[in-house]
Amino acid sequence: MKAMILAAGRGERMRPLTDQTPKPLLAAGGKPLIVWHIEALARAGIRDIVINHAWLGDVLEAAIGDGSRWGVAISWSREGSALETAGGIATALPLLGDAPFIALNGDIHSDYPVERLIAAAAQLGTTRQGHLVLIPYPGHKAGAALALGSDGLVSVAQGAPFTFSGLAAYHPALFAGLPRGEKLALLPVFEAAGAAGLLAGEVHHGDWTDVGTPERLAELDQRLAVTRQSAC
Repeated sequence: MKAMILAAGRGERMRPLTDQTPKPLLAAGGKPLIVWHIEALARAGIRDIVINHAWLGDVLEAAIGDGSRWGVAISWSREGSALETAGGIATALPLLGDAPFIALNGDIHSDYPVERLIAAAAQLGTTRQGHLVLIPYPGHKAGAALALGSDGLVSVAQGAPFTFSGLAAYHPALFAGLPRGEKLALLPVFEAAGAAGLLAGEVHHGDWTDVGTPERLAELDQRLAVTRQSAC
């Protein structure tokens, strides 16, 4: 199974930290954010990873390379300018292939076990094309409000108590009809798929951080440092 790490965002709210450093290379707990993802994927048995990039993409590629130091093979989906999440995935489909895959936002940190996403991806097909990991709506501004029904299906619903964590399993069919190389948001995909009953999901109540501001990055760095000291 393949995985995609979404890493093309400019990180405007992180400036000036991201003026010279791509957001996925910002460090927390002693390592770049994207390395936490790569290591988790490698531990879960994922060997093929696709990473998209736009802003300072050459810097990101030079730092990460081909993935061999982590025992994985990395393919790069290069975007001239960031295509947003749906556009980035649609453009990367030739690298991802025809089988279900998992996707992780490069600017989050979580203790959600990747192995569960792999298991969810293996269950996807024509009747279920996505499995979303939801979180309780955080105190800060976040994405669209999502509802999780008693049948395990996800839908977009104003005022719903959950939002998308940035962790998901997808069947390529969910994005197959989208044009490649165009800027496309993920919300319309969720709206259409949710209305058609194609999205399943679960709620994660564990650790999760959207590293969207320098303050949140500093908080995460401090928390991970404490955790590392406790483990020693």
